[in-house]
Amino acid sequence: MAFNWLQIGLAKRDLQDMEGALEALERAVAESPTNPVSAFAYAQVLFETGRNAVPAFERASALDPANPHLIRTHTAALAAEGEAERAQSILLDTLRQHPQWLDGHKSLATLRVAIGRRDDFDESYRRAINALPDSLSLRLAHVHLLSTARAWDAARACVHEAINRLGTSRGLEVARLSIESESNGPKSQDPNLFDAVAGVADPGLDLCRVRHAFRCGAIDAALARAETYRNTSQARLFWPYLSLGWRLSNNPAAAWLDGVEDAFVRAIDLGLSPDELAQLAASLRDLHTAQAPYLEQSVKGGTQTDRQLFFRPIPILQRVREKIKDAVQTYLETLPAPHEGHPLLTSPRDRPILFEGSWSVLLKAGGFHSVHTHPMGWISSALHIDMPSETDAGPAPAGYLQFGEAPPELNLGLGPTHQLAPKAGTLVLFPSTHWHRTVPIEAGERLSLAFDIRQPA
Repeated sequence: MAFNWLQIGLAKRDLQDMEGALEALERAVAESPTNPVSAFAYAQVLFETGRNAVPAFERASALDPANPHLIRTHTAALAAEGEAERAQSILLDTLRQHPQWLDGHKSLATLRVAIGRRDDFDESYRRAINALPDSLSLRLAHVHLLSTARAWDAARACVHEAINRLGTSRGLEVARLSIESESNGPKSQDPNLFDAVAGVADPGLDLCRVRHAFRCGAIDAALARAETYRNTSQARLFWPYLSLGWRLSNNPAAAWLDGVEDAFVRAIDLGLSPDELAQLAASLRDLHTAQAPYLEQSVKGGTQTDRQLFFRPIPILQRVREKIKDAVQTYLETLPAPHEGHPLLTSPRDRPILFEGSWSVLLKAGGFHSVHTHPMGWISSALHIDMPSETDAGPAPAGYLQFGEAPPELNLGLGPTHQLAPKAGTLVLFPSTHWHRTVPIEAGERLSLAFDIRQPA
């Protein structure tokens, strides 16, 4: 019987059986060495599992040299394997030929931030805009990057420059208003700020409107707009804001959503021995090669690993992965009965447990996680691995994991509802819609592992 090893490999990858996927794709390449799809898929899985992937990407690139997705992942592999300068060179050469390749600009900017080149991380955008000054898509992508980096003055200047060159447009007007609101500008508390785009329907804009309404003290308006997304595919962006609004208005729906006294937050001892914790800590420290956190991350004063941590064939990681899957299954079995419309309790609990992402965070002196949620996940986590001593961390609650505090830039005055002291070997599970953060540590290092569980269909 003939097997389609490419399809088998891709199916196993979808099920996160990465070793099975790699074996099948290796056979696919052996049987069809000139098939560009098989070559790319094989290189991709090598990269995703933390193996040496550059030679495989070289072969795939020779078969399909103009594939932008291949170029982007090839350069990520080069950077991961210590060839950041070569990765930048390839991206720059490609961007000179294709200056409107937006994913390429973002990849180069992300790489430069990760290796500590924050000063010129957006250089390729500026060069492309100089060459194509009438490209609205380039200008909007540049503004979005600067806004993500919270470089508000630069973002504002880019919007004004674009309007002067191209005239106003809906995209530029939305960008201008969003920057004004989020940057604590002169009109950041003007309740009428978004009136000019009142007729524009867009989830990203509406999220900004919700945040602006909170900032202006218009709780009912924030809730009304967020409520319209409860039964949509974008609901997970808005549930955390519904929680804030319901708490502020003393609505019992807040307890329904978050659980009475944070009943959905569970601390579980994984039973890891001191030797296992030491092995895990050593393996993870070896993976912290970035010089700075990525732009979108909540990490401040530390680093976060790249790629799916649990895809790496490191024995201690794979043992911990299995312990974690067992713990997640127990967590699901002990949740309250299913409840229609609830972001945690609605989904089926008998499906395979898949990871939306998995990573490690290493915080240094002064480091912390800012207040955030995980809109891509269903259940989120923190596995504490190596914690600073009480003396190094500082007075309690330094280093604690806290839940429920509102983002400070919204000025809502909602403090944490629950907090946990970190303990090595303890896994904390909680709904991805929960606001959470860590309190800064004064000295030492705080090493943890985290993941999101994918919401089952």
